[in-house]
Amino acid sequence: MTPLPSAQRLAGLCTTAAHAIALEIVAETGSTNVDLLARAAHLQQPTLLWAQLQTAGKGRAGRAWHTPAGAALTFSLAWKFNLPVQGLLGLPLAVGVVIAEALRTFGVDARLKWPNDVLKDDGKLAGILIETVTDKTGRQATWAVIGIGINIAQASGLSMQTGRAVVAATELAAEPERAMAALLDGFAQALPRFEQQGFAGFVDAWNALDAYAGEPVNILDQGQVLHTGYAAGVDAGGRLLLDTAQGRITVLAGDVSLRIRED
Repeated sequence: MTPLPSAQRLAGLCTTAAHAIALEIVAETGSTNVDLLARAAHLQQPTLLWAQLQTAGKGRAGRAWHTPAGAALTFSLAWKFNLPVQGLLGLPLAVGVVIAEALRTFGVDARLKWPNDVLKDDGKLAGILIETVTDKTGRQATWAVIGIGINIAQASGLSMQTGRAVVAATELAAEPERAMAALLDGFAQALPRFEQQGFAGFVDAWNALDAYAGEPVNILDQGQVLHTGYAAGVDAGGRLLLDTAQGRITVLAGDVSLRIRED
């Protein structure tokens, strides 16, 4: 059995800003998001829960997301924002920026796909699922549990499971603790900035990493085409900008998805 990463070693790799995050590493759990959501009301500080295997992992819209042990970095980060839940608009996109920028320091050509995927070579490299719990102390505060899965080993079953190409950042497989430290450092700097600036503080970085800028795309809702046009980045609220035959429109995330269009 592969030994667990060391929380002590991980802490030593992080910068001072990330030392406020409690580090928990487990061999297996059902879902790191579910675990931290259940504990959010009692957490005293930002908390990382990193599982080597999740047996009931989930993706966007409740879709199952299962990976073999050691094939992915699967973790959740609970973070308390002094904001109402409406103030977290655009947070999944800001998280995507943090992930992509951290991975690029390891030589991974990570790009972003609206609303919450990280890509490499046109395949899905990482997914993001954020769930929230309102703080019960009477203040306008919200715990966000940021669930992330980053593929680090090739797993053909994932492509079959999702019905789309899934790729891996194999560059991270040999040094997962260093990769996690880079991610935590990124979050420790970015999430306080998000609390102050919202997604407006990340919009330029997101657009610079946009995998589909200028590409012909369809916007789908449960397989049905809602809009067709050319992707034009996102605005400061995290809405997709789409240039259509009728002019530019904005698209809210909801449960719609973006697909490249074959002209």
